[in-house]
Amino acid sequence: MDYDMLKGLCHSETLVVEHKDTAAVYGSGALEVFATPAMIALMEKTCLEAVADKIGEGNTTVGIAVNIKHLKASPVGAAIRCEAQIIEVDRRRLVFEVKCFEGETLVGEGFHERFVVDSAKFMSKF
Repeated sequence: MDYDMLKGLCHSETLVVEHKDTAAVYGSGALEVFATPAMIALMEKTCLEAVADKIGEGNTTVGIAVNIKHLKASPVGAAIRCEAQIIEVDRRRLVFEVKCFEGETLVGEGFHERFVVDSAKFMSKF
């Protein structure tokens, strides 16, 4: 399958920060604010969902790299919107630009790479 047609594709997901999403719970910090690992998970989910129904039955994507900056803390109850856009396609490697916003304020940004795999073949390795 030719994945070049995916270049430029955009998708967004929203999450309301809960206690389980805080740095104090993740262990990545001591405060009750949106954890960087939780933000990265939202970014990965947004990218996964962006292409889930566009890459062929039996296929999925797996994350292979993240380069992310967490720019601003967000409290429990904040609505975080993640926007992802595919900026590069190299055969089965997809590169996304990702940004997270609380309202209009940018709270995180960076790049995420995913690789298209055949789900059954990938899992047969384990």
